[in-house]
Amino acid sequence: MKKTLHWIAAIALWSITCLSYAAPIVIEDVSGRKVEIAGETKRIILGEGRQIYLLAAFDTDVPFKRVVGWRDDLPKADFDGYMAYEKQFPSITSLPTFGGAKDGTFNVEQALTLKPDLVLMNLESKAATDEGKLIEKLEQLGIPVVFIDFREKPFENAEKSIHIMGQLLNKSQRVQEIIQFRRDQIAVVEERLKHYQGPRPTAMIDRAGGYDDECCMSFGNENFGKMVEVAGGSNIAKTAIPGTFGILNPEFIISARPDVVIVTGANWKNYNTANKWVGVGPGADTAEATKRLTALMQRSAFKTLPLPYQPGYWVTLPPQQK
Repeated sequence: MKKTLHWIAAIALWSITCLSYAAPIVIEDVSGRKVEIAGETKRIILGEGRQIYLLAAFDTDVPFKRVVGWRDDLPKADFDGYMAYEKQFPSITSLPTFGGAKDGTFNVEQALTLKPDLVLMNLESKAATDEGKLIEKLEQLGIPVVFIDFREKPFENAEKSIHIMGQLLNKSQRVQEIIQFRRDQIAVVEERLKHYQGPRPTAMIDRAGGYDDECCMSFGNENFGKMVEVAGGSNIAKTAIPGTFGILNPEFIISARPDVVIVTGANWKNYNTANKWVGVGPGADTAEATKRLTALMQRSAFKTLPLPYQPGYWVTLPPQQK
């Protein structure tokens, strides 16, 4: 009898432990949706390949160990970064790939076969997922969708997104480490500018300059546009572009006469582009980058501006924010 009671107690303890471990968690994503997740996430579909940057900050040993499928954008948006990952983790070449939610090519049936715990989406695809009822289709199959954001409103949503990833992976301590590192880097800039009383240089951000023949994609008062303001400058597009992304025509730029033009770039050779972009980042050919940057400065929007340009003045934009 005594032995039987011991077995009953052991089974009860095991049951309680299992129930506790499997207990679902409720996450509020950056779109404000409450999403129920069945415990720690172990099988993820990345709705954008560049989300691996965040996941890798948590799973530093094997960044892809939870990834069962991902969107096919990383080799296009950051070819050099993708090749660095492939060299270290060659198995990623066999990962199933998906189209994008925004262009309506995300394959729901394919997602089901991979048995993911969730699909991670970027906030900018929310309108498209709503229109195509993608969230409802996936949730009917028992696949929750969670939105994060480092692009639309990074000042508002970056830390939220880091917290969300920490909840999904059950890594609360790592959340604090990543957030503190980010805050420390921002503080370096803010500290240097704390007592500055001089003029704020006006800046025009040529977003992905040379990506196509049009001039010029830029940022409103968010993303890099807001970073310019925090860094002590004045973004000429902050009122001209109502949202995060938009277009400035050459006449507006000439009239605004910015003190600084910041051209952002990466290796986009796998995109269908005009092939005039400035390739910067790991493995970049600096001579070629300088040549392309010089050519971009000859466009009508810039060639009449009194810019203190010297070859080598460029800024690279993290590929996830192109």
